[in-house]
Amino acid sequence: MSILSEKFTTQHDTAPFSQIKNEDFLPAFKEGIASAKKEIDAIIANPEKPTFANTVEAMDFSGSTLDRISSIFFNLHSAETNDEIQKIAQEVSPLLSEFGNDIRLNADLFQRVKTVYDARESLNLNPEQTTLLDKKYKSFSRNGANLSEKKKNQLREIDKELSKLSLEFGENVLSETQGFELHITEEKDLSGLPEGTIEAAKELAVAQEKEGWIFTLDYPSYVPFMTYAANRELRKKMAIAFGSKGFQKNEFDNEEIVLKIAKLRFERAQLLGYASHAHFVLEERMAESPEKVSAFLNELLEKAKPAAEKEFEQLKKFAKDLDGIETLEKWDSAYYSEKLKQQLFNLDDEKLKPYFKLENVLDGAFTIAGRLFGLNFSEVDSIEKYHQDVKTYEVKNISGELVSIFYADFFPRKGKRNGAWMTSFKSQYVLNEINERPHISIVCNFTKPTETKPSLLTFNEVTTLFHEFGHALHGMLADTVYPSLSGTSVFWDFVELPSQIFENWCYEPEALALFAHHYQTRELIPTEYIHKIKESASFQEGLATMRQLSFGLLDMGWHGQDPTGITSIKDFENEQFASTKLYPDVNENAMSTSFSHIFQGGYSSGYYSYKWAEVLDADAFEYFQEQGIFDPEAAKRFQENILSKGGTEHPMVLYKRFRGSEPKPDALLKRAGLL
Repeated sequence: MSILSEKFTTQHDTAPFSQIKNEDFLPAFKEGIASAKKEIDAIIANPEKPTFANTVEAMDFSGSTLDRISSIFFNLHSAETNDEIQKIAQEVSPLLSEFGNDIRLNADLFQRVKTVYDARESLNLNPEQTTLLDKKYKSFSRNGANLSEKKKNQLREIDKELSKLSLEFGENVLSETQGFELHITEEKDLSGLPEGTIEAAKELAVAQEKEGWIFTLDYPSYVPFMTYAANRELRKKMAIAFGSKGFQKNEFDNEEIVLKIAKLRFERAQLLGYASHAHFVLEERMAESPEKVSAFLNELLEKAKPAAEKEFEQLKKFAKDLDGIETLEKWDSAYYSEKLKQQLFNLDDEKLKPYFKLENVLDGAFTIAGRLFGLNFSEVDSIEKYHQDVKTYEVKNISGELVSIFYADFFPRKGKRNGAWMTSFKSQYVLNEINERPHISIVCNFTKPTETKPSLLTFNEVTTLFHEFGHALHGMLADTVYPSLSGTSVFWDFVELPSQIFENWCYEPEALALFAHHYQTRELIPTEYIHKIKESASFQEGLATMRQLSFGLLDMGWHGQDPTGITSIKDFENEQFASTKLYPDVNENAMSTSFSHIFQGGYSSGYYSYKWAEVLDADAFEYFQEQGIFDPEAAKRFQENILSKGGTEHPMVLYKRFRGSEPKPDALLKRAGLL
């Protein structure tokens, strides 16, 4: 038996990473699937009449070993991958999708669930049980349980194919990201770049035994380069490399994969009786339908477009006056925006970074969580890590009881995908009267410390850390009975509320005073900087909103209609971007071929949810501002009605219980300066 299949003997039941070898995974997955099947077979073979406990509840607690193996493996696949892990993922994904279908398409199991579901009115279930029953029933009815045998087999084939394609998509994006580097050998080409960025590029070159400086498409290297490099031709080179990932007619080309994924999703939805993939997905979201999402996006577009066009004209004029730029291109946007922002607010990231040493910002997040929710974080060495950069913490409440284990993984490295995310190694749930506490992790890609400097964050990275930490709090403070309803297991357009609301504290003087101290002098961030951070928060908000809306509209374009007629990704994108287009098109680039959120992550038909959740978070934070940003009563209401409840009730019910009414977009429009 593999170590992964046995009960862990570690403190707090954490993953024993040092004892897990790559070759353990495949046998462990096979054992895990076999044991989960046995548990399901036992539920079906139970001679007693189907009840909520012996069927629905039993299903939710089944397969726990398999869940644990999956979470460990796929977290490593994202944060610490290698060729071997990628190869295993290609073998394992179809097995898991097949197993999922074995359950969802099992007629005998569905019959038991349906018997309980049909009798639901007489069962006297509490809200959490009612939600679980509804969710389990729909997991069958929405996934083919009512189909004929022939159609069930078609569905199985589609799902197997989709799981392979999305993995391949992600691996191609990673290969393209890691396959490009800009090697600079002349010092003049570094003009404009911050010294920390130059130092990191130098260290990268030294590590590769090369002269000069190396810049990559990883965010901590790419973003500062595009924001500060004075050499326009090199910015262009970087931007084209970044925007052509998966679109270069080479072995990592994602064009065919994107078309296949979109068409298979549509075929699957049709098979299940839905008009499109988006109709299928949105049935289980707060937004409910593609029509509602399109109306939501277009209403925001109407409000943001005049502001965006005005901001774009201002930026064009600024670039022309400053440097004689005749046509403003995409690779000019971050560079001139930053220059304009400095001129308007006399504030740039390089001025702010010394006040945002990573360790201080993290302590700030901990302190704020302590003041709001009574949590205490202590770093421990007794918990195993999957990489030496990872930090591990015990999180306890005021009574000293364990609330959660917390992993934090902050720096880019080979084998770690770009971006930032929160995930878990173990969910919270209650079994045999024991409240099992969760193991939560956040993964980011911030600038590594160098020989002369600690990791200093841009303000954007500060809000990223707070964002992921908000998700982490949702996971840590979970307090539900059933694992499938715990923590972040909520409707997709609700899941960003805890993360986005937490970003708001980064703009509040009272919160910044807790952590924004100069890393050398310990001096508190000057008040004028805080005012400027707040003032500049809505700088170019029209353009930023247009950009987000363009991604949401592209997502709905792929998934809200029949994609079978699409032959050219480039032509299709140009149609979708028509209403939000400001910059000239770049022929060599495409968005979809590296749009991992929708073709690899879980955001297909869901990209709108960032904006949707912004409406929720602006409305919710307005309540904190009215009561006081550290008001214990407001924090208690937010914890009890949102953070601890997971997916146990409909999100709108939970939201109204916290806020007293449905959210209105006014708070967001006001905050963004668009009213």
